Amino acid sequence: MTPAASVLAPFLCPGYPIEMQQAQFATAAAPKSNSSGAIPVSTEKPFKKILAANRGEIATRIMRASAELGIPSAGIYSHEDRFTQHRYKADQAFELNRSKSPVAAYLDIEFIVDLCKKNGVEAVHPGYGFLSENEKFADALEKNGIAFIGPTVDNLRTFGDKTSAKNLAIAMGVPVIGGSDHAFKTIADAREWIADPSNDCGYPVIVKAAMGGGGRGIRVVPNESDLEAMFTQASNEALTAFGDGRCFVEKYVETPRHIEVQCLGDGTGSVVHLYDRDCSVQRRHQKVVETAPAQGLRPDTRQSLFDDACRLLSANKYRAAGTVEFLVDKRGDHYFMEVNPRVQVEHTVTEEITGIDIVQSQILIASGKTLSELGLTQDQIPEPMGYAMQVRVTTEDPAHDFRPDTGTIDVFRMPAGFGIRLDDGPGFPGAHITPHYDSLLVKITAKARKRRDAASKLIRALKEFRVRGVVTNKSFLLNVLENDQFCFIAANPYLLEPLKEKDRAQKLLHYIGDVIVNGPPKSLGAVGTPPSPIDPIIPTIEPKPKTKPSLKEIFDNNGPEAFAKAVRQNEGLLITDTTWRDAHQSLLATRLRTIDILNIAPATSVALRNAYSIENWGGATFDVCMRFLKECPWDRLAAMREAVPDIPFQMLLRGANAVGYTSYPDNVVYEFCQVAKDTGMDVFRVFDSVNYIENMKLGIDAVGQAGGIVEAACCYTGDVSDPNRGQYTLEYYLNFVRELEALGIHVLAIKDMAGLLKPEAAKLLVGSIREEFPNLPIHVHTHDTAGTGVASMLACAHAGADAVDAATDAMSGLTSQPSLGAIVASTQGSKLETGIDLKEVSALNEYWEECRGLYAPFESGQKSGSADVYIHEMPGGQYTNLLFQSNQLGLTGQWSQVKKAYATANRLLGDIIKVTPSSKVTGDLAQFIVANNLSEAEVIERASTLSFPTSVVEYFQGYLGIPPFGFPEPLRTRVLRGKTIEGTNGLTQFEGRPGADLAPFDFDTERSKLEQKWGPTSEEYSHNFTVRDVDLLSHAMYPAVFDEFMESLSTYGKLSNLDTRTFVSGMKVGDELKVDLEPGKSLVVKLISVGTCDRDGNVAIQFELNGSPRTAHIKDRSSGVETKQKPKALLDVEGSVGAPMPGVVLDTKVAKGDIVKAGDPLVTLSAMKMETTVASPCDGVITRLVVTAGDQVAAGDLIVEITEE
Repeated sequence: MTPAASVLAPFLCPGYPIEMQQAQFATAAAPKSNSSGAIPVSTEKPFKKILAANRGEIATRIMRASAELGIPSAGIYSHEDRFTQHRYKADQAFELNRSKSPVAAYLDIEFIVDLCKKNGVEAVHPGYGFLSENEKFADALEKNGIAFIGPTVDNLRTFGDKTSAKNLAIAMGVPVIGGSDHAFKTIADAREWIADPSNDCGYPVIVKAAMGGGGRGIRVVPNESDLEAMFTQASNEALTAFGDGRCFVEKYVETPRHIEVQCLGDGTGSVVHLYDRDCSVQRRHQKVVETAPAQGLRPDTRQSLFDDACRLLSANKYRAAGTVEFLVDKRGDHYFMEVNPRVQVEHTVTEEITGIDIVQSQILIASGKTLSELGLTQDQIPEPMGYAMQVRVTTEDPAHDFRPDTGTIDVFRMPAGFGIRLDDGPGFPGAHITPHYDSLLVKITAKARKRRDAASKLIRALKEFRVRGVVTNKSFLLNVLENDQFCFIAANPYLLEPLKEKDRAQKLLHYIGDVIVNGPPKSLGAVGTPPSPIDPIIPTIEPKPKTKPSLKEIFDNNGPEAFAKAVRQNEGLLITDTTWRDAHQSLLATRLRTIDILNIAPATSVALRNAYSIENWGGATFDVCMRFLKECPWDRLAAMREAVPDIPFQMLLRGANAVGYTSYPDNVVYEFCQVAKDTGMDVFRVFDSVNYIENMKLGIDAVGQAGGIVEAACCYTGDVSDPNRGQYTLEYYLNFVRELEALGIHVLAIKDMAGLLKPEAAKLLVGSIREEFPNLPIHVHTHDTAGTGVASMLACAHAGADAVDAATDAMSGLTSQPSLGAIVASTQGSKLETGIDLKEVSALNEYWEECRGLYAPFESGQKSGSADVYIHEMPGGQYTNLLFQSNQLGLTGQWSQVKKAYATANRLLGDIIKVTPSSKVTGDLAQFIVANNLSEAEVIERASTLSFPTSVVEYFQGYLGIPPFGFPEPLRTRVLRGKTIEGTNGLTQFEGRPGADLAPFDFDTERSKLEQKWGPTSEEYSHNFTVRDVDLLSHAMYPAVFDEFMESLSTYGKLSNLDTRTFVSGMKVGDELKVDLEPGKSLVVKLISVGTCDRDGNVAIQFELNGSPRTAHIKDRSSGVETKQKPKALLDVEGSVGAPMPGVVLDTKVAKGDIVKAGDPLVTLSAMKMETTVASPCDGVITRLVVTAGDQVAAGDLIVEITEE
């Protein structure tokens, strides 16, 4: 080894000639060997300063190459690029002319040359794009004594014009595709040339810009009718990007391979090739995957490509890097396309397989070095080592026709590892991606011994790559790479399917940030004291050996009849724990979250192993989950079932209303019950809010068909022990139970929603039912509003009830259920012993005591029970909700009046049973009475002119069914005067079950609508959502609420894994929390700082996520800064035309009043230098033109309105 080689030995690559690598380290001042034959390493630099006359990735690449050669670098940047990476990678950076547009600034030759002269720049590297092929730029630099690191002016003149390049190729015997010899300025000239039979160039043709590259200014024209639009787009795009709108026409060769040869020339006629690249995988003539070397080429074809490329460039004494591009057809014949007289985006793959630094070679050649002096003669260039493959990650959305995306990057985490090279551009956390420039974020190049292995490395790297804040083409690239054939994109639309990335971490940070800045959502109702700072201690209860089959096992193995028999034969009193549903509905406005249920689930599954059931689903919990907690109720049910597999689950089913507040088509109720049963539900407590037997029948039949346990409820009101109470007598209830029993129910529930069932009444009612129905299991539910709940439940048990409802002590009392611990303790040692261990449930209770502190913001403030429930008869589950609702409606301080008005409303409605939704009707009417200061008599007298709440009107129309003793008159007639039921033929009221005449719900059509709105192809939401059967049912019952939930899911992701304190009140600086996303995947989040509100009304919040910095930019809604929202196009209105992508309006083709035909151009947009003409979707008249040239638009913004004709 020579002395110089020994110095460089640590830096040399094995497998490549030492002399060649030495020469790469040598500089222009060391052109000759010494007498010993060694090439000395000179310390003299080729240039004193190099300017990278470009931006983004290629500017950074040039600066890095300069630094490696020891040459200071300078950069340029537009005002819009002042925060981009290439500016601060340079040793110096100079702002371009602010008076120019963002693109024009980089094309300002005079300004850039003057800048070089003033700042001692000796050489300029133009990169690719912008001025890289502009002969005037190269000439201006040369005339001012500044070296142009690229081809000579003559090279640019010859090869920058595709027509002259083609003529030279023909002269040199290089095969070419038939096409025009000159470029056309007008569509008419191009059309005339194509129509001339002597040119032998019929459709399809390809229109290509005479100047430029990068896939811009190229359009395929399938037939003559497309020529005008395609030529115009190509010409305008070329004019914008390159300053020359001329285009020439070629015969279009379908499905060829695109093979290019990388060459280096030194300007003396000496040209070498650095082998070939396969760039066949393209979209819109933009390369997607580049591979070196090309696989599967015949040896003779490959050698012909090398020979033709070198001969062509040598004939023009080409200097610097250049690429000769060819099409290779199925027979292996090749045709010259063009010469790209510049370094190309994909030069990295060639560098990886040859070990030759192309950018450094350009610099050295520009300084005067010859290929021979650099050790780059053809015989010294090694054979390719392995395969290299490159992809370009861009801010384009494959699911929406590669619509360019703009915005602020919140997360930018690049991959690394063996065989991966990154050439990064404008991407970094906080970077703002604008519509002005190319959408390239980073180039990823992989190298491996085999082509497939290189693809595998790219796949791995792309999966590691994280970008949040803007949409990228990552999913598309992965789909392409995972296809073994790398097949043609246009023929394989599945390649455009978006990657189902969850983006969970950043979405979660945005939710936490929003709570920090703006507080919890107002609708959540977290208005009380802050959550407790104490985390509940989760107890561990050791499982006990089984001594008998559980009720769950009996049901699963033998069915509901066997379950009912086992309940009836049970010795002692069975308990249903309502803590997971009705208890928190009654005390905490139904705000209990899934995470706090699942935390205690393992201990609960042991402590309540002998329980009748756990009531945990249905009723108000269903819609509140979505509406306020932003959780999926079905996911909650599935998670609870997995955590507690051996205790029956119980839900509340509102008869024909399922879990809604109105009637639904019968098939919805049947499907709901079946899916609920399949998801984990066992006992369905079926009730109707007015004890209307026809509504009950539907629910009972639906549960029975699903295979669930039918626990039919007799809703209780009044006082059977008081003969003067009125219409709800003992005989009324016995008659109703007889009707239920005749329907084949499995269990009877007595549902005392308001806690009106006094101990004496309990003995009378339960005892009478037990006497008449000795084999029917009886289950009693009450509320402890008056404080008599435990006594009443014990009275029921002594009278023959098999099961009663209770809640863990910390969640009992007041408007909730009686104390579980009290009932367990009261029955110990008696024939009613519950089989539940007091110590075990006390351990559960300790958890709930502390957990309730987390829900302090939702406490009603109620301090004690109240016997006035016997007067107003308000259900316990409604009490706290109505109190909160009254405060929201401005009735704070009038709660006592609301309670009195509730009793008044009950009388006005006919003394009805009050349970959701009839209780809601009563509550709405009560608030209406208080808000309008009405007396009972005034309501009746003025009923025909009052604007009653919708729920009240619908009650009188029969939406809930028919109450036991009919509707009160004349109030009903007066309320309904002049009103008809929407969707009916003038019907004023239902005469029977309101849902009986509803048309079946079209599940298939509704599923399709949901997929269009929320699925991967959604125009409005960037969301990878698969519509499940459970989602369809949520939509069927609560369409608006489901949409709100989905918007939250799209914006913030799944929130059920976030702890409750953070969910409600956010974090404080220095706080750290752990979020378990799924088994084996967790996030550690720490809040570092909260910024101040900027002029746009945004607050920057700094987090650490798993130890890495993360930023969330949150809109401060109290800042007073209003974001002007542009009108959006209406998706369902054909004449409402929206922008297909974000961008800048280049030109408007129409004016108000113009008559247009379908397909006529309306507006031309440019986004990241990609031009698109928006065409009219219909015939009509322009009634509104919203945009003008220069306007920036977002995807979906309204641009034109057309009145169809």
